[in-house]
Amino acid sequence: MYQPYPSSGQPVEPLRPPAPAPVLTAVKLMYAGATVNTVTLIISLSLIGGIKAALRKANPSLTAPQLSDLNTLITLAIVSGLVIIALWLWMARANGQGRNWARILSTVLFGLATLELISEYPGSHLGHFVIGGQVQPVIHFGFGVTVLGLIVPLLTWLVGLAAVWLLWRPASGAFFKPQAGHSARASSRIRSSSSRLPRRL
Repeated sequence: MYQPYPSSGQPVEPLRPPAPAPVLTAVKLMYAGATVNTVTLIISLSLIGGIKAALRKANPSLTAPQLSDLNTLITLAIVSGLVIIALWLWMARANGQGRNWARILSTVLFGLATLELISEYPGSHLGHFVIGGQVQPVIHFGFGVTVLGLIVPLLTWLVGLAAVWLLWRPASGAFFKPQAGHSARASSRIRSSSSRLPRRL
């Protein structure tokens, strides 16, 4: 059974020029950002036991409810990490397809990440530890947590900065805003093909 080609009344997505080098590089950086966050999340999970032990050593008087609060904090941080990874992958795919809304959303997300970095740096990948009414500095939990809390956020921010800058380069503009003439030519080709091919049930 042959399916009819779309009629001329149906919307046709504009054809886009090939992705320019800045966009391709930005997409690669976004995938790199997702990779860095994935590795960071895996390492963070492996450090949870050591973090708990360090907290107990620094605060022998910790109660069971306080440790439960820490478990809740860690769970929220893991969920947040998964969401961030998903956003990196989503934005990489959408920007690679030339979606202008994705370029705008990527910029907004980068702005939010900048505000978070300014407000929380230095911090921890697992968040600020408020146990027993005291904020526990990340440096107290060892070199591994210090790297995750201080270096990785700055590194991912730099990756995001480079990606957003590349997305808004003049060479990227035509890819995100294809000319209307491309749509008209695509529609004309579809109508021409539809008139030549038989339609059979």
